[in-house]
Amino acid sequence: PARYFDISTTEPISFFLSGLEELLSWKPDINDEFNISSVPLAERQPPLHSKRPRTLVCHDMRGGYIEDRFIQGSATRNPYVFYHWRYIDIFVYFSHHTVTIPPVCWTNAAHRNGVPVLGTFITEWTDGEKLCEAFLAGGEESYRAVSEQLARIARHYRFDGWLINLENTLSAAAVRNLPHFLRHLTAEVHSAVPGGLVIWYDSILQNGALRWQNELNEENRVFFDFCDGLFTNYNWKEEHLERTRRLAGQRHVDVYVGVDVFARGEVIGGGFDTDKSLRLIRQHGLSAAIFAPGWVYEHLGEENFLQNENKFWGLLADYLPTHSICQLPLATSFSLGMGTSRFLEGKEEEAGPWYDLSAQEIQPLYPERKGHLSTSCCLQDAWCGGSSLRVQGTIPPGEEHMAVRLFSLQMPAPPKLFLTLLYKMEGPHPDNLSVSLELTTWDSGTCHEGNITSLPEPNGRHHPRFLPAPPPGLAKLLAACNRGSNGWTSRCYELALQDCSLRDLSLLVSRHQPSPQETPFTCLLGELRVLDKGNVEASQPQVENLAASQLWWQ
Repeated sequence: PARYFDISTTEPISFFLSGLEELLSWKPDINDEFNISSVPLAERQPPLHSKRPRTLVCHDMRGGYIEDRFIQGSATRNPYVFYHWRYIDIFVYFSHHTVTIPPVCWTNAAHRNGVPVLGTFITEWTDGEKLCEAFLAGGEESYRAVSEQLARIARHYRFDGWLINLENTLSAAAVRNLPHFLRHLTAEVHSAVPGGLVIWYDSILQNGALRWQNELNEENRVFFDFCDGLFTNYNWKEEHLERTRRLAGQRHVDVYVGVDVFARGEVIGGGFDTDKSLRLIRQHGLSAAIFAPGWVYEHLGEENFLQNENKFWGLLADYLPTHSICQLPLATSFSLGMGTSRFLEGKEEEAGPWYDLSAQEIQPLYPERKGHLSTSCCLQDAWCGGSSLRVQGTIPPGEEHMAVRLFSLQMPAPPKLFLTLLYKMEGPHPDNLSVSLELTTWDSGTCHEGNITSLPEPNGRHHPRFLPAPPPGLAKLLAACNRGSNGWTSRCYELALQDCSLRDLSLLVSRHQPSPQETPFTCLLGELRVLDKGNVEASQPQVENLAASQLWWQ
């Protein structure tokens, strides 16, 4: 069927629904299985319902469903990818089709990094008026049927809710039922999807007129009251933020102030000046909705995309609270889900471009310190997948080392940790440089390394002990201890902790003695793992009832 498979290649594709009839007649289908997300939403801290201002990203690119519609990937050169997941709270996939079901590759990548994904339900122009009239102006039965279908679709494809964007005027009968529809949809989504969300876009007033307010006010508050949040339009000034903050009261973080990165209309700042908008939004304690950050790719071009993307998000970093990982194991090869080659164990297996966001691995923080440190993606060399993480920096004069924070953590430390690292030094570098890992723990009077008689580490900094060979019984899992190849060095470490809570995981680049000169370095990270000894020693469950279907042999 053409909805599920690309006509020219027969490959499975992600799809949308057009119109009310397609929505109401949708039901699960045997061809759906490719489109169901296979990655559960990872836990992270703080949780979404905390009172910290949030960041929503609304992805709108060239009508949607471009290369990302190919569920099993494509040979796309220089594709658009998003990887600053640690800095955002919610990802919305937007298109102008009535029911935008997020392509499953986006849901997989976002979930792996702990970010919920919303689809879009949109009505526009005269067709939109007719559609709204059909399901809102009638009785309770018709709007309940729509909300139940939307909740079923989210549950079936395993994404996390909806952005509701009605951009057409409504009749008196239709607008009277709109709050009831929103309340019913929100309740349905909450019961169908754990942690599910419904967010309303600022477009329609309580009298049914289409007039963007750029704020929360008495004209649109009734819709905000019946769902999980409001996404405001983009042409606001500071007085809009002040009024919004006052009216929202305790729910101020449920207002996502819209920022159009393309800077259309009268806006405070877009493009590389988006930070000006975010600074004001955060001063008023509100959440932000960054619309179309694909500007970096569409406006500045594909060639230097990764460099420009790091610059864009680096400029916003001061206004984007980051998220912590709160579960072990943590394992990543840093792959972005695209590349110019595929690598395995440090060796190029296959040359040629590829793109598959479902294969994107857990992404780190991307710390930048102007002139001293940059972290970026390296497509030219990798241990596994399509890319490695390039860490470039300078150890300042008089300092012995530089710590590069890769992950924020928030969880109790198990009694013993194993850590593995695969890295490669790039370019000319002094022989006296060494690379290792550092874990920090939260301040506490009880946290100790090793046994109870050892002294607490200063500032909660712990340097795991190097293991020249894996412990008996774990040789297979920790094969990385001595398996470096193709120029990659591999290291295994262990760390015993008592009554500690993990805080940060950093790469430590050290020189053996301080020097009055600065020491530059470039290091590629190919793989990093943090494992709980108790879990890895437990026997793994056996796979049972394995079935394969929909095979196409080439």
